[in-house]
Amino acid sequence: MHRIAIIGVGKIGSTVLDLLVQTGDYQVLLIDQSEEGLTPFIGRDHVDQIAMAIEDPEALAATLTRFGCFAVVNCAPYSLTTIVAQAAKAAVAHYLDLTEDVASSRIVRDLAEGAQTAFIPQCGLAPGFITIAAWDLIKHFDQLHDVRLRVGALPRYPSNALNYNLTWSTDGVINEYCEPCEAIVNGRLRETPALEECEEFSLDGVTYEAFNTSGGLGTLCLTLDGQVRNLNYKTVRYPGHGAIMKALLNDLNLRNRRDVLKDILENSVPATMQDVVIIFVTVSGMKAGHLMQETYVNKVFAQPIYGEVKSAIQITTAGAICAVLDMIVDGQLPSAGFVRQEQIPLPLFLANRFGRFYRSEAHPAQTAAE
Repeated sequence: MHRIAIIGVGKIGSTVLDLLVQTGDYQVLLIDQSEEGLTPFIGRDHVDQIAMAIEDPEALAATLTRFGCFAVVNCAPYSLTTIVAQAAKAAVAHYLDLTEDVASSRIVRDLAEGAQTAFIPQCGLAPGFITIAAWDLIKHFDQLHDVRLRVGALPRYPSNALNYNLTWSTDGVINEYCEPCEAIVNGRLRETPALEECEEFSLDGVTYEAFNTSGGLGTLCLTLDGQVRNLNYKTVRYPGHGAIMKALLNDLNLRNRRDVLKDILENSVPATMQDVVIIFVTVSGMKAGHLMQETYVNKVFAQPIYGEVKSAIQITTAGAICAVLDMIVDGQLPSAGFVRQEQIPLPLFLANRFGRFYRSEAHPAQTAAE
């Protein structure tokens, strides 16, 4: 049985806990800054809890070392990413996180240099699984032209002007709406502004919009630099959402008052468990002398997990990081240094007991893999 530390027990951290503990293969150490947040988990089998401040990497490393943690699954806010990564390195534990923050991910990549354990940031949905699915398509081409990644976690029944419900971290949503976005445009690496380059598309009779947001590409820009004409990532929303967010962030200057925007959203926009995650990847290029295109499309809905309904974003995010953890334990991934999401084979991921949440008999990438 492997001892795993989960940092942060919010919506995703608690789902990671449920998935891991139900297997009987993991002993979990929950670490959170709030004693109140840990209360629901008292008395659960294979679970220990510690309430402590996470701002001190040395104190956190000492705790991880004292409990002999094999790996650290970081579900804390992105502002704590580098602190937790430093602690994991000092404790000689494998490190996984869910961050979409570009600056933090670059620091984690630097920390991985010379590490005795694996450092695998961005293990969620986007960045994370979206990169794994895209890379599976990319390998089918002799020469790449355009790679487009689109992901959205949306309410199934939108009923407000934003056409949106809170399904994920409010801090994370605001961050990806504000920070610069990495892309490759006409063969050159560049940064593009968030919320711009809005487009519309239809899927199964429903119209969506998609616009630039930060962090969804992970390390793909570095991996494909010099190999692709255009590479970009956009978040999927219902039409009209982007325009309202631009007004709030730009016209009302709330991008410089993120705490105010967070308070407004969390007190005005209700959460929902009735959501759907949309994954849409399109790759075009040359195959055997012909210009071809391949597309991966998938939808994941909220569903019961071990008798409790989990939202689609909980399932896809927690399922992805748990699958990567399993693959480290099984020796299917490098055991030291920096590991990119594009190094994770899609067939192995989908075959995993946690990766199964992404399986769809309809999508071509799985058919090709099988």
